[in-house]
Amino acid sequence: MIHLLVEEAYESLVVPDFLEKAAETVLAHQGADPDAELSVVIDSDEKLHTLNRDFLGIDAPTDVLSFPSDEFDPDEQAVYIGDIIISFPRAESQAKTAGHPVINEIQLLVVHGVLHLLGHDHAEPAEKVRMWTAQAEILDQLGVKINRLPE
Repeated sequence: MIHLLVEEAYESLVVPDFLEKAAETVLAHQGADPDAELSVVIDSDEKLHTLNRDFLGIDAPTDVLSFPSDEFDPDEQAVYIGDIIISFPRAESQAKTAGHPVINEIQLLVVHGVLHLLGHDHAEPAEKVRMWTAQAEILDQLGVKINRLPE
């Protein structure tokens, strides 16, 4: 189950079905448990700046943060794999710069975030190639056209 939480200011600008489909497609592509649970939060630059500073020690805003978990939810009988928090203003700015719709950018960030929850990283060149390849395949499956992949 995908839990979607959207800050009120952005509710009318987000298509929940697209974000849920993006997360589900990553789980399927990666062979993860389809019953795995995760949360996707759409919030402000300020919120991501605070989280980035408080949890990662980086005093700057960012587009997406992933907080992996492997807790078992006895009520749902499923593993909770973590939280993804996306900055709507940052996604909007990046989409404008790249020349594609903001919903495409947010779907990209959901895919990127779920891949992180599932253990992907891009710190090393080989890891980056593996993650970017998976990301491109998933976006292609979703029919999401973007003009660049995040660094």
